[in-house]
Parts: sequence; C-alpha cells; structure tokens
Amino acid sequence: MNHRVLVIVPAYNEAASIATTLQDITSAEMPLDIVVVNDGSHDQTSAIARKVQQAIVIDLPINVGIGAAVQTGMLYAARNRYDIAIQFDGDGQHRGDEIPALIAPLLEGRCDAVIGSRFMMKSAGFKSTFARRLGIRIFEYVNLLLTGVRITDNTSGFRAYNNEAIAFLSEHYPSDFPEPEIVVLLAKNKFRIVEVYAAMRERQGGVSSIGGLKSLYYMAKVLIAICMTALRPRIRSVL
Repeated sequence: MNHRVLVIVPAYNEAASIATTLQDITSAEMPLDIVVVNDGSHDQTSAIARKVQQAIVIDLPINVGIGAAVQTGMLYAARNRYDIAIQFDGDGQHRGDEIPALIAPLLEGRCDAVIGSRFMMKSAGFKSTFARRLGIRIFEYVNLLLTGVRITDNTSGFRAYNNEAIAFLSEHYPSDFPEPEIVVLLAKNKFRIVEVYAAMRERQGGVSSIGGLKSLYYMAKVLIAICMTALRPRIRSVL
C-alpha cells in the first residue's frame, strides 16, 4: 500500500490503557504511524506512551477536550501530508486488527470518511449502557433528519478520513464532544460518509468523561450544536 496512514490517539488520563492500546494498534499488520495527543493528563499517560516507543507524543499543556485534541492530530496529519488519518481512542475500546477494514472504503475511493459502528451487526460485543444506546439512537434520527445520511453510531471514536477531509477538519473541527456534530458538518459540506461494522470492547481503564447528570448536559449541548451546524452556510465549495 502506497498510502501514508496516521493513527491519532487522543488521551486524557489513560495511563491504565495507553500501552496496550498502542500495542493493539500494531496488530493491524500494515505500515502506519501513530501520534498520541496527551490532552493535559494528570497521570503518567505521556510517560508510558513514550516508554512504549511506538508513537510520537504531543503534550498539550492543559486539558482542552477531545475536540481540540483530535484537531491537533489532524493538523499534524495535514502538515505532514498523510493520505489517511484514523481516530483511535486511547481507552482500549477499539481493535487494531479492524483498521484495514475501516480504511478499505477510503482506499477504494467510495467515500471521504468512514465510521466504525458497533450497531451494524447483531453480536455479543459490548454495546454500552442502555442510557447511552438511547442517546446514540436519538443522534441517529436527528442527524438523519438534518442531513439525509443514516449513521448508526454517531458517537463512535473509531473513524478514518481521506486527505480532503483531513485538510477540512484540521481547520473546522468542532470542540467539546464533537463526534455527532462532525457527521452533520461533513454531510453539509458534501463529504461522503459510510459506516463499517467494528466491534467494541469495554473501557480497559480510566473513567469516562460522560456519566450521571453530565450525560443529560452532553445530550442537550450536542443536540443544540448539531442543529446550529446544520443551519450554518456551507464552508466547502464543491463543483
């Protein structure tokens, strides 16, 4: 494969899982580079990631959130002219051996962005809590209404983008909890999005940033954000 592939691993206090995550990524058995964006962690995330010696580590001085962390990775990918950028969360929930299947639609030229969905097949894999599944279903129907594109796992942190999407997202990446909003942003700007099935594990360490009453705040904030994104003028001119 002649394409240059970068795996972006945003990580905030993921000392318990970052080493196994980096080792798991290499199970893809394909040439790729890895960049860990340490989002102002208070634990040993950065030191452990460096010790593994399988990734470049970028340390952000403060915790700026998942959106800015991933955008940092996108800027790195754009400036270093990668053909494909993969978002791969640092909590151990994704599987490195599924990377080839994730990027296959990009290599075939069928799309600009791919989302790995745990809901495309009925399986015994980890599906998250009932409350989160309900929220994900709400995002599915709201985004379908706003864009006409059905995405079953709008919150998935396992995604891949081609070089056009990389350049776009390096400048226009949403903040806070961006995954559902990105679907609307890309669809509105005429990027082609597809899903592939991807199994998901339970978190291998650390604590989710969304839980309890925060989940209600998250739902309200993201729903407002995606509606506002849908109302904004298109950014990208498409011939």
